[in-house]
Amino acid sequence: MSLTDTTVELPPVGAGRPATLETRDVSAWFGDHKVLERVSLTMPPHRVTALIGPSGCGKSTYLRILNRMHELVSSAALAGEVLLDGEDIYDRGRRITHARRQIGMVFQKPNPFPAMSIYDNVLSGLKLNGIRAARADKDALVEECLTKAGLWKEVRDRLRQPGGALSGGQQQRLCIARSLAVRPRVLLMDEPCSALDPTSTRRVEQTIGELMHEVTIVIVTHNMQQAQRVSQQCAFFLAEHGTPGAVVEHGPTEAMFDSPQDERTSDYVHGRFG
Repeated sequence: MSLTDTTVELPPVGAGRPATLETRDVSAWFGDHKVLERVSLTMPPHRVTALIGPSGCGKSTYLRILNRMHELVSSAALAGEVLLDGEDIYDRGRRITHARRQIGMVFQKPNPFPAMSIYDNVLSGLKLNGIRAARADKDALVEECLTKAGLWKEVRDRLRQPGGALSGGQQQRLCIARSLAVRPRVLLMDEPCSALDPTSTRRVEQTIGELMHEVTIVIVTHNMQQAQRVSQQCAFFLAEHGTPGAVVEHGPTEAMFDSPQDERTSDYVHGRFG
C-alpha cells in the first residue's frame, strides 16, 4: 500500500516538540558571488528568533537555507551544516520533502491558492506530502489550525469560499494555518507583515506569540519595533563594502537593543543607518 493510500492520524500541532535549529559555519553563493560568510547561530525552541539587518545582507537567503529552498536556484551553492536537533538536514540520506515538512515557511507576500477554498487551502500541504485523513479528522484539523492562526472566528461560516477572497492580513494568517497543518517543528517567516496594515500586523504578531510554545519560530523583519515586540533573541546581519553578509552580533533581544556590544549594532537598531 502506498503512502497516498494510507489514512494517517496526525498528532497535535508541534507534537509538543519544537526543535532546536542550528547552523555551523554556513556560507552561501550564487554562482561566483558569495552572499553569506560562515554564519553560526542557534535558534532554540520556545523562542522567537528575529533576523535583522539592512536589505542585501543575506537574511532571506539564510532563511531559505534553513529549509533547503536555497538549492532550488540552479547557481546556488552552500557550505557548512544546518542541524535540526543535531541532525544535518542536508545529509544525503535525508529527503528534501522531510526537511520541508518539519521546517515550514511563510513568505513575505501571502500566497494562498486563490481559487481553492479556505478549507482546502489549509489541507493542501497534506496532499503535497501524500497524507490522507478521515473527513472528521480533516474537519478538526482545519478548525484547529485556523484557530491557532487566529482566523477561525472570522472564517468559520465561509470555509468553502475562495482563499483569494480574504483580506491581505487574513490571507497571511491562512498561510500560517496551512503551514501548521503538516505539523512542522520550526516555522520560518520572511517579513510576514511587510505588506499588511497595522491591525493585520498586530493580529499576526499575536499569532506568533501564541505559537512560539509549540513551534520554533525564526522571523526576518526590517521593523525594529516588531523585532522588539515578538522576539526573545536577535541576530544582526550586515554586509559591508562588498563583503558577504555575516552575523555581527546576536543575543537576547533586550540586550541587543538596550546594550549592544558592537557599535554597528547600536547604530542600526537606533536607526542611524539601514
